[in-house]
Amino acid sequence: MKKSITVFGSAMPLPGDAEYETAYKLGKLLAIKGFNVINGGYFGIMEAVSKGVVETGGLATGVTLNYLVRKPNSFLSKIISCENLFERISKLIELGDAYIVLQGGTGTLLELAAVWEYLNKELIDSKPVACYSSMWKGIGEIMNKQLEKEEKSINHISFFEDIEKLVEFVVKNLQG
Repeated sequence: MKKSITVFGSAMPLPGDAEYETAYKLGKLLAIKGFNVINGGYFGIMEAVSKGVVETGGLATGVTLNYLVRKPNSFLSKIISCENLFERISKLIELGDAYIVLQGGTGTLLELAAVWEYLNKELIDSKPVACYSSMWKGIGEIMNKQLEKEEKSINHISFFEDIEKLVEFVVKNLQG
């Protein structure tokens, strides 16, 4: 069975935006490596990564919310609908064999924080977590200072500014 990578990111980027094109490239790279993708199912980064993976022969699963009026993006192979935001985040975490965090806002921050907390509390087995962009590196540095004080592991998350190196990291960590 193919492994699935949960990708978190903003709904805001449009086709042609750098963030959208990076997510599209990520989807293609993951499909080439034999992975399927799980994401929030809507637009922006979620659409771009879904498009990239599906156009390259993989599957994209969208985990959506029942109460949103927005329609899921058209590149999804499967849709899982959830009643509330926390159920959705839990499902996104549950389905992933690894996690990739791209550019985003407070929703993406909440998703990253949830994954991090699940790992810190050992609610899930250790899984690769890779963040893309300097934005997340700054947040990671702040959190790692606090985690060191709490004597928690600071090695749960890796940070990248090159999408190909990020994919290499995920592949290496899922093969080992």
